[in-house]
Parts: sequence; structure tokens; C-alpha cells
Amino acid sequence: MKRFLTLLVLAVIVLTAAAQSTDVFEQLKANPKKAYGTDCPYPFDESKMTKAPRGYKPFYISHYGRHGSRYYWNPYLYRELDSLLTTAHNRHQLTAEGESFYRKFMEVKDELSTGVSELTQLGWEQHQKIARIMYNNFPQVFKRGGNVLAVSSLSGRCVLSMSAFCQELVQCNPKIEIREQSSKFTLDAVVPDDRQNPVKHSYPKVKPRFRESNIKVPEDTTLRERIIGRVFTSTEGLPGNLHHIGSNLINLYTSLPNIGHEGMMGNIITDDEIVKMWEQSNLGSYEWVFGPQYQVIPILQDIIKKADAVFNGTSDHIADLRFGHDSYLGPLTVLMGINGADRDPVDPFEVKNCYQNWQTCKASNIQLVFYRGKRGKDDILVKCLLNGVEASLPVPTTCAPYYKWADFRQYYTDKCKQKEQ
Repeated sequence: MKRFLTLLVLAVIVLTAAAQSTDVFEQLKANPKKAYGTDCPYPFDESKMTKAPRGYKPFYISHYGRHGSRYYWNPYLYRELDSLLTTAHNRHQLTAEGESFYRKFMEVKDELSTGVSELTQLGWEQHQKIARIMYNNFPQVFKRGGNVLAVSSLSGRCVLSMSAFCQELVQCNPKIEIREQSSKFTLDAVVPDDRQNPVKHSYPKVKPRFRESNIKVPEDTTLRERIIGRVFTSTEGLPGNLHHIGSNLINLYTSLPNIGHEGMMGNIITDDEIVKMWEQSNLGSYEWVFGPQYQVIPILQDIIKKADAVFNGTSDHIADLRFGHDSYLGPLTVLMGINGADRDPVDPFEVKNCYQNWQTCKASNIQLVFYRGKRGKDDILVKCLLNGVEASLPVPTTCAPYYKWADFRQYYTDKCKQKEQ
């Protein structure tokens, strides 16, 4: 009997993993831009909300959001492509497709070089829409108005994302009073390891276990070569090595929907090719967000601290909003184990079932929605939304996706203490 139960459990695990894997690729099929990973524009996936247990009403929201769509973060991408395409054009080394791309790039290169890292119109609109959805999903939190604190990193694109979000909330209900702040005083809540943060922390970095595996996820080693062949008749004498040139072209392609220039590259790269390389790129993303997960402990502690203040009556906030970067939201997703992101599988093929890099897309966000019951101030449940979709947490519960605040608080307080130095 015991052996039968063991086999049954294993069978369930295998079937669950297979279902998750199928779901991942079905999502890519439905929206190929998700394969752009952290460059994916916010997808606004439709999601139904699970009704709260009887008697519980939402009354407070704690949030962390990434800035919205922006121009490419690094000026070298635009500079290097400008030099490369100009040299190839002058030396007659561009294909017909390459010449078309060259002309379109030159028409907007001043805009691109000026806009480096800046929020785009799409980025502004994403946060407006996310704010309105939040308001409409949880009207009980906002209908009477109240005080909100919004804090941002010192980056302009984060400050503007915060402003777009907050303006929309006030448009929804002018009785909402929002204090917006972007200063060194609040960096612990959004970018704890910022060099300007007066509070210094030291946390260990870790490597995901899949790096120890001998299993290799296949990689399309000829993709960059094929892309380059569609742009150049020859690369002789052109600046940069072939791998770097190919990577720059891919990076530009996946960034274009965020800046309003989708289609500039014609058929030089296709979404199908990006989808085929996604599993390999997702591994790199997982390593990138997994390593610094403990560096975002101060953000999680800030979430707990501000929630405690609301619940014990020392804060009158109806919401606390934070606006930062993917390099913090991604690790926070892992630290909190949202949807199993902390599973750390040895098998690299399993990584896609616990983390998908489009979850750290432009304007990605974590919303913790708190519900109060009828049995006093300590009768509180919390639900987690990742990009507006109900998510699971590694906290024991009998009413998922709802978790007792006492259990949530204890679980994450203990986890933070284990890694503090």
C-alpha cells in the first residue's frame, strides 16, 4: 500500500509538471511577445478573481511595481548599431532588407539616442491602466478615499511610472490623497542596495542548482549567423564580433514594441525564432533573478512593517505603493516563492515551470491585497497577485489563494532572519 501511494504521488508530480510545461508553451503560442522576457510589454492577461471567504472584505493593498515600457537602458546598443549600419551602408555591405532597416533606423536614431532609458508613452499608459484595474478590482479599499504613500527609486522612469499610477487613482476617486516620494530616505523600500542608500546591507548571493547539472537545454547556435546574413552581404571590416552583432540585433528587436517602432526591422528576425530560443534565455533570466534574492529582504521587511502599522492603527494608509526595477521585482518573486519561483530545480528543463521571465516584464507588479474578517482586528487574510493574476505562495493555507496574515508574517519574518548578516 505504501509503495502504491508513493507511485501515485510521483505520478501526480509528473503529470503536474507536464501540465505546467504545456501551459507555458501555450502561453507563448497565444502571445509570442512573452518570449521577449523582461522586454515583454505588460500583457494584461485576463484573470478571474476567487471570491473571498464569507465575511472578508479587502481594506488595504501593498504593492511593488516595475517601471513601464522604456527605451533601451544602455546607450551603447544604439551607438553600436549606428556605427555598424553606417559603415556597412558606406561600404555597400547591406542586403536589400538591411538597407531598408538602415534607412528606418537613421530616421529615428536621434530619438533613440536621446530617449535612452526614458519612459515611453506606452509605459505611462501601462501604469494608468494597471491602477484603474486595481481600483475596479478592489473598490472597497478606495471608495471612501483615504491616504496612500507611493515611493520610487531615484530613476526618472520610475518616478514617472509612479506619477502615472497615482494620477489615475485620483482620477478614479478624487477623495484619495497620495503622498509621492522619491528620495534617499525611502530607498530601502524599493532599491535597497542603491549606492545612495544611507542604510548599508550585506547579503549573500547564490547560484541556482541547475548550473550544477550536466543536462543541457538545446540552443540554436546558428540563429545569430542567420540574422546577420539577412542584414549584411559581408561582415568583413565591420566593427564588433559576430556574436555581439547578432545579440545587438536581437536586443533591438525585442525592445521595439516598447518604443513605438515595431516593424522597423522587417523580416530580419521573427517572433517564431525568439520563441524557439526562449527556454535557453529563460535559464539566464532565472540565474539573474535567483542570485540576488536575499538583497531584496529589506523590501519584504518594509512590506511587513507597513502592513503591521496599518493593522495596529499607527498608519492610516489604504495602500502602500512602491516603484522600482526588474532587478528587484524579479528577485522578490523568488524570495517570496511566488508560483514556486523559489523551487530551485536541478533539472534545467524544470526551470520554466517555476519561473517565466515574462513575469518580470515591463510594468510587472506584485500586489498583496489584505482582507479583514468579522472576528476582530487580527482576523486578516492576504492574497497575492502577480501581474494582476492570483498567485500561490509557499505559506500553508486551507483557503488558497488566501492566506492568514499571521502565517504569512511568521513565514517571511523567519525567512528574512535566516539570511540577515
